Amino acid sequence: MSAASSEVTEAVERAHREWAFVLAATIRVAGDIESAEEAVQDAYASALATWGSRGIPSNPAAWLTVTARRRALDVRRREATARRALPKLLEPEPAAVDELADVGDDIPDERLRLIFTCCHPALAPEAQVALTLRLVCGLSTAEIARAFLVPEATMAARITRAKRKIRVAGIPYRVPEGRELRPRLEQVLAVVHLVYTTGHTAPSGAELMRRDLAERGLELARMLRALLPADPDVAGLLALIILTDARRDARADADGRLVLLEDQDRARWDRDAITEGVALVRASLLALPTGRFGLMAAIAAVHDESPSWAHTDWGEILALYDLLREVWTSPVVELNRAIALSFAVGPQHGLERLDELAADPRLARYPYLSAARADCLRRLGRIAEARIAYDESLILTDNEVEREFLTARSRSLDAGP
Repeated sequence: MSAASSEVTEAVERAHREWAFVLAATIRVAGDIESAEEAVQDAYASALATWGSRGIPSNPAAWLTVTARRRALDVRRREATARRALPKLLEPEPAAVDELADVGDDIPDERLRLIFTCCHPALAPEAQVALTLRLVCGLSTAEIARAFLVPEATMAARITRAKRKIRVAGIPYRVPEGRELRPRLEQVLAVVHLVYTTGHTAPSGAELMRRDLAERGLELARMLRALLPADPDVAGLLALIILTDARRDARADADGRLVLLEDQDRARWDRDAITEGVALVRASLLALPTGRFGLMAAIAAVHDESPSWAHTDWGEILALYDLLREVWTSPVVELNRAIALSFAVGPQHGLERLDELAADPRLARYPYLSAARADCLRRLGRIAEARIAYDESLILTDNEVEREFLTARSRSLDAGP
């Protein structure tokens, strides 16, 4: 590969992070998601073919958007011509492009419109999240399958069915208003949170984070806050993301190696962000009953406001997890509560709960269960069993930074607990 072609390939790969912008801007012209996806894929292929000879544009995302919209418009014109030529097969004419564009231009970002479309109640909850991660975040089917703890083939079928359902049911591409909005919001919040967490720790690859996804999740949460400033759940979600993101710079050392919370340099935490996040937690907790995100944000706030690992109030964190499990049933919540239990009461108590969770098939491929068991076993001095648990976690982990950390932890067992 020549230097020039390598430069073009790298530019197109960087531009892939603008996939959601390009797709969202193309859907209204294409008229449906699948046609828009095809037009966007054609635009990226065209970029690879033409940027080498014509030069890389100063604004790749704008170039891709214009190209994709032109492709989509060409396809619609050809389809309209075919309909006129085959009157016996005539179907209702699609709306004109100008009509498609007139759907709430006061919404701050096209991606928000796309998320609400993906989270339409006609779709199953699992399909809503999967479709959003595919269309809004540009994650591969394999990455989404890993996030959901299901086989890739299962996830591929789920995404295909969801896109077909949107087309067949004529689900509108818009943010709902009035009484329609609140029932749709819960799933949208869950999706935005998953976007952030997927970026906070990348499911695979050489980097600990996917900063583009994490930043996108934060942006979307702020958009929702601007749209619904009085909603306590929105405040809770934004607080949770801000308080988690405040620790971002301390999560890895200068060489990119993972640094656990207990070993992080707290002077590197973003204090302005923590102040903002704590204020949002208070706004969220004013509403009763407190929602899932408000409680999760409160747990994050306890960590962020603790002056050191040794001074962490594990009793308060455990109590917050007890409240959380009442409003949100999740095996991951149970896992995190077991870890809190191991610090609040002792590693033996945490290990017993983790062993109970090992029977849950939803956690069968979840690497953090084995890693948590390994840590409890290490603290109990059960070195041989800890090494086996670290090995199990390594088998399930595809992030190279986490693999390096787990390998180092396993090797350090020879030095004792």
